[in-house]
Amino acid sequence: MNKLSNNISFAAIALAISFASCNNSNNTDKKDSESSKQDSSSMEYGSDISVQEPLATEPIDKYAKIVGWDEGEMPQAPAGYKVVKFAEGLNSPRNIYVAANGDIFVAQARTPSEGKSAEKVAARNLNKDANPNEVLLFKDNDGDGKADEQTTFLKDLNLPYGMLILGDYFYVANTDALVRYPYNAKQGKLTSTNGKSIVKLPAGGYNNHWTRNIITNKAQDKILISVGSGSNVGENGMEHEVRRANILEVNPDGSGERVYASGIRNPVGMDWESNSGKLWTAVNERDQLGDELVPDYITSVQSEKFYGWPYYYWGMHIDPRWKDKMPKDLAKSITPDYAVGAHTASLGLAFNKAPNFETGVFIGQHGSWNRSEFVGYKVAFVPFEDGKPSGKMQDFLTGFIANKEKGEVHGRPVGIAFTKNYMLVADDAANVIWAVVPDRSN
Repeated sequence: MNKLSNNISFAAIALAISFASCNNSNNTDKKDSESSKQDSSSMEYGSDISVQEPLATEPIDKYAKIVGWDEGEMPQAPAGYKVVKFAEGLNSPRNIYVAANGDIFVAQARTPSEGKSAEKVAARNLNKDANPNEVLLFKDNDGDGKADEQTTFLKDLNLPYGMLILGDYFYVANTDALVRYPYNAKQGKLTSTNGKSIVKLPAGGYNNHWTRNIITNKAQDKILISVGSGSNVGENGMEHEVRRANILEVNPDGSGERVYASGIRNPVGMDWESNSGKLWTAVNERDQLGDELVPDYITSVQSEKFYGWPYYYWGMHIDPRWKDKMPKDLAKSITPDYAVGAHTASLGLAFNKAPNFETGVFIGQHGSWNRSEFVGYKVAFVPFEDGKPSGKMQDFLTGFIANKEKGEVHGRPVGIAFTKNYMLVADDAANVIWAVVPDRSN
């Protein structure tokens, strides 16, 4: 081989190495970018997350503008489902309870506007009428996902949320009390509208976490009551948080109260996972630590265990606002089962109970107000296997964000429930209830 050939050969090799290096570099950059996205996601979603440092981003308030749904507009569900307008023209439909006879009850109430900024109030609801404070009764006689009858079942309540039929009583969880009414289950009617308060509940102070949900156990000899904190992180003094940030347990007559689980900042949706028989709840975590802290979560609830609020989050991570004043002899903080995104306002929670829905839990994410970009504003789904989360969180019902750049949203999903045929979703900001009905025609 002559000198020229050698030079050409070496040049060719060098050029090949150069191209390979560039290609590897591009691939590495691409992988790094993808890895960065995965790392960011892993901070907020899943069973095994990487918790970001506090205040890695500056806390920010970003409120949505509610624009409602124009004629023909509606949320989007995956292939194999259709979305139907179950009821409209409501006033803050917040929570849904489906009775054994198929009656559908809806609690209507919203956060009081006193002490809230005009911007925050506007982000709550299109309807500026008085707080309804009532329970509506709907009937879908032909099972098509559209209400055929609507009546007012109870009125003049005090921020009602949780509902339950147990024995000869209809229970309503107001913000300040668990009240029960005589009820004839065979006729599906109240026998008196004179309710009896059987458990007084804490509702003073800030009380932005006003929702009180209720559920009974399999034996139907206990009622569990979720009670959110009265503050963000106990900044008003823990003496104002007695019996709050807890799930309480009582007998059906209101006696025998005990703390079932504690340190749960704002547990709202509650349901039983049928395979394991465990109680699960959706929890709103704390604010003002940055965009990606602290992830809201869903978790099985272990009896008599402590979940950290306000001192710890996501296991034993110390909240910096409590670092220098931690109480002595705190119980170990339980790490939740599954993170569902910081500031997503995950409120509704229901395991699938209708045919043709996947096995897992559905989560009503009301949507952020304190993050630089909107998150939540959808119904999410987490698949389950053997009583545990078995995969990544997925979008199920979307389209609630109308225009991110303008900060506009159509509505905000919250309470979720299942009839024997379909899913119901309360859109409390746009005053609509949506039905998601399996559609195997396509």
